[in-house]
Amino acid sequence: MAHSVIDVIRAKRDGGRLDDEQIDWVVDAYTRGEVADEQMSALAMAILLRGMDRAEIARWTAAMIGSGERLDLAGVPRPTVDKHSTGGVGDKITLPLTPLVAACGAAVPQLSGRGLGHTGGTLDKLESIPGWRARLSAAEIRAQLTEVGAVVCAATDGLAPADRKLYALRDVTGTVESIPLIASSIMSKKIAEGAQSLVLDVKCGSGAFMKDQDQARALAAELVSIGDAHGVRTSALLTGMSVPLGVAVGNALEVAESAEVLQGGGPADVVELTLALAREMLAGAGLSDVDPAEVLASGRAFDTWRAMISAQGGDPDARLPRAAHVETFTAPASGVLTGLDAYAVGLAAWRLGAGRARKEDDVQHAAGIRCLAKPGDPVTEGAPLLELHTDTPEKLPGAREALADAVTVGTAHTPAPLVLDTIRP
Repeated sequence: MAHSVIDVIRAKRDGGRLDDEQIDWVVDAYTRGEVADEQMSALAMAILLRGMDRAEIARWTAAMIGSGERLDLAGVPRPTVDKHSTGGVGDKITLPLTPLVAACGAAVPQLSGRGLGHTGGTLDKLESIPGWRARLSAAEIRAQLTEVGAVVCAATDGLAPADRKLYALRDVTGTVESIPLIASSIMSKKIAEGAQSLVLDVKCGSGAFMKDQDQARALAAELVSIGDAHGVRTSALLTGMSVPLGVAVGNALEVAESAEVLQGGGPADVVELTLALAREMLAGAGLSDVDPAEVLASGRAFDTWRAMISAQGGDPDARLPRAAHVETFTAPASGVLTGLDAYAVGLAAWRLGAGRARKEDDVQHAAGIRCLAKPGDPVTEGAPLLELHTDTPEKLPGAREALADAVTVGTAHTPAPLVLDTIRP
């Protein structure tokens, strides 16, 4: 049955629900190019403003999965488990987590994406490593999972192609925050990639797409429900994202920090969240008797990291890009740093060149921010608080403007927990 895209847009714009035939048709027609980007942009905005009920989300997810093929991991000789984060600032956790869980005995098929809005993209980060390639065939993914146990790459061309098109479109049309579009995007890819179990890191706070904890919990429940319905053992950690994770925000900067974690160092919050997610993933994979902290301390995870990077053409010993211009942002007062707004820091890093304004834009691999202090640390008025890294100094004023209200200085700081809740079926 033929449909009119205008009728579909109007139906959702006016608060109606889309039926199964409308959803199947519009996702398929957009994938084939029959529905134009500007028309899908209008529909995405209508979905953002009007929402979808659970049946619509389930059908939209199924249509996204059905737009392509599924990755067959049946021949991989380890339990397969994946992780997905809803996105944050300084959220480089995939980089140390994937080789750590692989070093513990699982196979981790980490199909990742690029930056969305003020949040960084895992593929953008790893592409700062000379020679590393994001595009692998299904056969290469299976071979690397068998030989190394870990792979971080882009989705293959045949895997949920509708999501690949819509993902890039959302980034540049102000529709990233839609719960239905987030849920269907995440779960269509994760179900299509064929992992037996999945752990979700659903973030909430100023630097997350879900600012409100109840809203984030609702998204987590939606994601877990979709995974469970498709036979994928799924759980979610609800984690805080009001302060950037770690010290580094940017592409090459975050790669360097991840390597530090894998060598037994790195910021305490990055280590804490990496281990929390590793334990949940290992439980899902039936490997809960393995202690990821011991494996991390042993150096085996760093060996797996090096093997994973090398297998994808990267040089784990290569010098990472460094910014041509580095300036400091100073503390506005003396006292205790009580707040460092994650959204403002992410926006500033984006303005420095770490993200993209249009889906066809390149990112600056060296651009970003280093946090020289975190909440709870003493600071002195006029002393360096942040380092701003960029290859284009004309971007610095915009970054400073984004940071104008990012810093709060007081007399005492009460730290908030990093892991707020766990959601299981």
